[in-house]
Amino acid sequence: MTAPNAPSPDVTGEEGRRRAFEELGDPVYGDREPSLVDRFVEWLSGLIDDLLQLGDGLPGGWWVLGPLLLVVVLAVLGLVLVVFLRPGRNRRSAAPVHTESKRTAAEHRSASERHEGSGHYYDAVVERMRAVDVDLEERALITPSAGRTATELAAEASRNLPDQAGRLSEAAGLFNGIVYGRTEATVGSARTMRELDDHLRAARPTPAEEERR
Repeated sequence: MTAPNAPSPDVTGEEGRRRAFEELGDPVYGDREPSLVDRFVEWLSGLIDDLLQLGDGLPGGWWVLGPLLLVVVLAVLGLVLVVFLRPGRNRRSAAPVHTESKRTAAEHRSASERHEGSGHYYDAVVERMRAVDVDLEERALITPSAGRTATELAAEASRNLPDQAGRLSEAAGLFNGIVYGRTEATVGSARTMRELDDHLRAARPTPAEEERR
């Protein structure tokens, strides 16, 4: 005996497709050029249509296939949210080295060492990159700039210290990832930045670069 208000078992695949399109269709889109959302809805509609066609021969038809379609739709929507709303998606890829008044290279270096000794590796990395930036400015190897990013620092310093280009690029990528939360600051990353600082302090421009300056 059929329970009161239970859905009719005679709903066809065609009826199921019609209901699905009614849910997905939205007149607000009108006749304008299809947007990314329009294309996604069209793709999702096609996917549902294909699944319904495959399910026409299943016992129970649409009412058996419905929960499966719901799971597919929710999974796809979840994926879209992860892709478009993940942290950092629309942020700049290069972080500024200084966000406040600069101190001397020695002061930034000392602060970095204190943070590293206390296990505050994020602050140790940030302060060490600031020490590198100020040290290179003090040695006239890069032009003083308040808003320079780590990527810009690496590119400019590499022109005068080409032998250090690889280390500079690696450090800039590490700094950007840590500042924007894509990379965890660890004892290893603090050590990498400290070693970069040591190499740069000992490095000297090549003769050709000295003449150009």
